[in-house]
Formats: sequence, structure tokens, C-alpha cells
Amino acid sequence: MRAHAISPEPALRGILEGSQFIDAFSVVSPGPRLDARQAAERALGRSPAWATALLALRDAVVSPLGLKTAHALSDQARIGIFPIVSETAERMIMGFDDDHLDFRVFIDVAPADGGQRVTATTVVRTHNRLGRAYLAVVLPFHRLIVRAMLDQVRA
Repeated sequence: MRAHAISPEPALRGILEGSQFIDAFSVVSPGPRLDARQAAERALGRSPAWATALLALRDAVVSPLGLKTAHALSDQARIGIFPIVSETAERMIMGFDDDHLDFRVFIDVAPADGGQRVTATTVVRTHNRLGRAYLAVVLPFHRLIVRAMLDQVRA
């Protein structure tokens, strides 16, 4: 089964007090047991070519607005473009705070029938009109990208 939307863990909304957005996607990997870092590296360590092109377009558009680009985060420990906030064997938390919004991505792993469930949850708190506009523009792409990247865990 491919990655699909699920109900997010309610407690995760509290990670960013006052967050306006939360979603979660999940996939079952039939392969060997993965810890959260391994699952995050499989999912987020490489992007499909079309997602990489969208990220380059995003960086070109937001750079003049003073928003952080993927390259601006290069000095932080990260997986793919996502700076690591904290990690345990069961959960990897990535994200950062910016002037327009704060976000966190959680990669959780847990045993499941016939394999292991990997769940990606995204929580976003916007700060201003620019953050709300940005979120509205990226949401349709976010959903496609998260599903595609989670499907890489199964490979």
C-alpha cells in the first residue's frame, strides 16, 4: 500500500503552540526494521526530480522576500533540506523557525502488521500574512511531496 493520509496524533499540535496546520501521512514498509533516522534518510534524504525542481523554484521566489532558502540551512545538521531538532530511535524531529512561519516534521516508526509503519507529521505555525499566503500556496505540493517521499521508505 502506498503512503496515505491519516489523522495526526493530537498531542503533536501542541509542539508549536497556536499552530494553524497539521497533517500526517503513513506507509508500511515490509523491509528490515528501521530506526527513525534511517526512515527519515530514506524518505527525505533524496527528493524525486520533480520535487527538487519545485524546491529550486520555491527558493528563487522566496529569496527576494527575505525567507530562508534550502542553501541558507546548510551549516546545520540535517536530513535532505530539513534541519534536525531532536531524535530518538522512534522519532526524528526536524524543522526551523522563520519570520513568516515555524514548522516541524516528525518521522515516527512503529511495528505494524507485516512490517513497520513510518509516519510523517507536519505542524506549521504562521506569524503573519506572508506566512499564511506561503502556506496556502505550498499545501497542494506539500501533500504530493510527502506521499512521494514516504513511498521511498518502501523501496
